[in-house]
This record gives sequence, structure tokens and C-alpha cells, in this order.
Amino acid sequence: MAKPTYTKDDIRRIVKDENVQFLRLMFTDLYGTIKNVEVPVSQLDKLLDNKLMFDGSSIDGFVRIEESDMWLYPDLSTWTIFPWGSEYGKIAGVVCEVYNSDRTPFMGDPRNNLIRVLSEMKELGFTDFNIGTEPEFFLFKLNPTTHEPTTNLNDQGSYFDLAPVDLGENCRREIVLELERLGFDVEASHHEVAPGQHEVDFKYADALHAADNIQLFKLVVKTVARKHGLHATFMPKPLSSINGSGMHVNMSLFGKNGNIFYDESTESGLSQDAMYFLGGLLKHARGFTAITNPIVNSYKRLVPGYEAPVYVAWSGHNRSPLVRVPVARGASTRLELRSVDSTANPYLAIAAILEAGLDGLRNQIEPPKPVDRNIYVMTEEERHENNIVDLPSTLHNALKALKDDDVILSSIGEHLSASFLEGKRIEWEAYRQDVSQWERKQYFEQY
Repeated sequence: MAKPTYTKDDIRRIVKDENVQFLRLMFTDLYGTIKNVEVPVSQLDKLLDNKLMFDGSSIDGFVRIEESDMWLYPDLSTWTIFPWGSEYGKIAGVVCEVYNSDRTPFMGDPRNNLIRVLSEMKELGFTDFNIGTEPEFFLFKLNPTTHEPTTNLNDQGSYFDLAPVDLGENCRREIVLELERLGFDVEASHHEVAPGQHEVDFKYADALHAADNIQLFKLVVKTVARKHGLHATFMPKPLSSINGSGMHVNMSLFGKNGNIFYDESTESGLSQDAMYFLGGLLKHARGFTAITNPIVNSYKRLVPGYEAPVYVAWSGHNRSPLVRVPVARGASTRLELRSVDSTANPYLAIAAILEAGLDGLRNQIEPPKPVDRNIYVMTEEERHENNIVDLPSTLHNALKALKDDDVILSSIGEHLSASFLEGKRIEWEAYRQDVSQWERKQYFEQY
């Protein structure tokens, strides 16, 4: 989806014509949660002149209390008027970059970090890194009295089912309409494999705006679901014994002559640069998994038997490996990374994925041979013979792999990596000390 180019005068005119009364200044914290500062429209000129400050000391992964004053710089290409509004007038939103008090970019801002990595990409001679995602989510019923989420699914449908089996159809349709009003090019929406599970696919964008779109998409899905008496969750595995929710990431890298992944002279249609990029992805897969799958629950999805990737391998012919090469060629030639889930901070995840691929290009890392068999039915010996290794099985193991991967640590920078590792260590320790219902059921009476 192409982003419009707005001037300050364009924004002033739109605010007047649309009767905008409130401005929502949005940014993303370390863990991928959208934050916002809302101001009345009387503050518009200060916003446009980069003169609005906020207290960054209370935001996860930002700064200490003695360093709290920070500036918000709006990216006018992300200007949005929310379709739901309020009784007091319309609400407009804009994604902001966070700057230090001395007007330098704050490198604890995940968006600024992605901008940094994209700048490094351009210094290598590339022009664009395009990203298309396939985010999945579950819809659960709200308690009609308390309006709190329940664990009751909204339907018992399956892949591509229709109403009345798919009771989320009207909710999905409204999500699509709201997204289109916000400028998204929605390509498809459908029921997914698991009961209560859904997917809405929208057109790719350049890496920075793709990350912005993911954040806005999640906000729209949750808001519309609530209107339908439902709770939308992007939690990877909210229920046992069913498929989890992922967010497959399709990517392509462009230079001045077009998509560098495509080469019509090869039998596969893939260029040597595509193979090097793929080699980098596979080499660093274990290292970036803590970033692309950042919560304890992520690893309940990454298990055999539920279609999620578990093994580091690639193929153009089956969906069991980590990376798939879709059949499209020409400008649409791309790689699909299938492990990512929507709890990932999209700015950090895209930066890590890009840096992994660039490392492959810099060092001409050749990928192993493709694996065109179903890896799930291969024995451990067969996987070893094919140089197939496992993804980390827990957040703890993923954090250890991240600590050992200097390329991926550099992709998110010193400030963010230190905060991320410490925060996730605390999360793992809290989980490790908790006694689950499964343990009580399994052991309480037996021992």
C-alpha cells in the first residue's frame, strides 16, 4: 500500500475539513505495545513543528527517570483519521519517532532502530526491503455481564469455512471495511484452520511502513472485535491441542534494477543474491527467534504436529521448513519466513530479519540444499544427515542463542538488546517459578 505524502498545510486542511478534535501521537515500546499521547487539536502546530514532549521514563525499555524528557517527531506519511471517532469529534493518529532532549534520535525507540538498519541497507546499494505479512488471530466471546474475555471460542469452524459455521464472518467483514477506510489494500480474509481462528491479508509495503501497518492492524482488529462482543487475541497458542497463530513474513529486497531475488537465467528463478540472503536467514534463525517469537507462549506454538515450523531448513515445494519460496517470480519473487508470530515487536523483528539477510550477502553465505520432504516425519538421523537443526524450544533457549549471535544483537543495538535481554530474563524466571494447572493435574494426587 502506497503511503501518501502530506505537507504541514495538507494536515492543517484535513484537520479543518474533517473536524478533527483530538490527536493521538503513537509510538511503540520495547515489547511491541502501542503507546500514545493524546492532545487536543489546539496543539497541532506544536506537533507539526516537533515541539511536543513527553515523559519517557515510564515506558518499558526507554530511559531512567532522570532522563525523562523526550520529543515526539511525527511521520506525516502515517497520518490517519480513525473511523470510530468519538462524540466530541474525530480522532486523528500519527506515528511518531522519539528523540532525546538534545534533538538526537533516541536509539531505544524501535522505529528509530529500524530506520538505522534500513540506512545501512541503502549504504550497501539496496533501495527497498518490502514486507508482506499474514497475521492470524483468535476470536473469543466476551462475558455478556462483565464484558471480560472468556475462553469460549466464537465458533467451531475450520479452514475457509462459511457462516453460519464461521460466526466471526461479520466481524471479519467489518475489520476489512475499517482497514480499507484507513487506506489498507486488503487482499483476502478467511477462517483459519483452528476453531475461532482468522486471518486477514493486506498488501505488502516498504519495511518501515509495513511495521506501522502491523501495529495499526492489531489495533483495528481488537477495536472492531469488541464492538461484536468478542475479544481478539494475537497470543500464539491460547488453547492446547489446536493450531496456534503465526504471522508469516514475506520479504523481497530491491536494488536500482528491481527485485534482486529474481534471476530469469537460473532454473529456479532465484538469483545468487537471493541464495546468500537465504543463507543468512538460516544461519541466524536461532539467534533471531527470541525477537520474532518473544514470549513464553510463543514456544507452545513452535512444536511438531500443528503446521508451525520447528526445524531450520528451506524449500520451494512444501510448508514444513522454516523458510518457503513461493512460486511467484519476477517482481514478486520473495522468501517467506514462517516462524514469526504477532507478539513480536514488528520494528525489531524486521530489523533482525533484514540484518540476518544482509549478513548473508556480505559474507556470501550459501544455504544448505532445499528439503522437499515433510520434515515432521523424518527421523532424527535423517534430519542430521540433511544438516537440519531445531529452532529453540523455549524462550530461555532462544535468549541464549540471541546472546551468542553478535549480528542479531547489533541489529537491535546496544540499548534495546540490553533492555530486551533483561526484561525477557525476568519474564522467563517468573514463568519458571509458576506452578501450572497441568502440573497439579499430573502430580498432585500421584505423589
